[in-house]
Amino acid sequence: MKTATDTLSPPAPVVRTVADKPGSADVVANLANFPQLESMAKGATGSLNHLLDVSVGITAELGRATMSISDIMKISVGSVVGLNRTVSEPVELLVQGVPFARGEVVVIDDRFAIRIREIVDPAQQGK
Repeated sequence: MKTATDTLSPPAPVVRTVADKPGSADVVANLANFPQLESMAKGATGSLNHLLDVSVGITAELGRATMSISDIMKISVGSVVGLNRTVSEPVELLVQGVPFARGEVVVIDDRFAIRIREIVDPAQQGK
């Protein structure tokens, strides 16, 4: 029975000659030799702690609208653009553009905030 290491042994160099160009020489090309995933996994601690300080973008989406370019060109100070979401519908919280949670808009010390009411189940996102 073949194992993963048997099938991934480094291949012999491939020699190619470029004959259609004057003065061309043989080119030696080697396939890249990457460490086996198994050996990388042995050194890993299985922890994601090293990722905890990574910053990601979070966006609160109140709603969306679709408008023609001519209607967009008519927008001026004081114009109102209606969104596709009612006041009672929850606001979506996106992490790197991916839905993460839903909640309601609140005001804390003259700043908008989102009170989380539901965490989105990743298994249900494609349905």
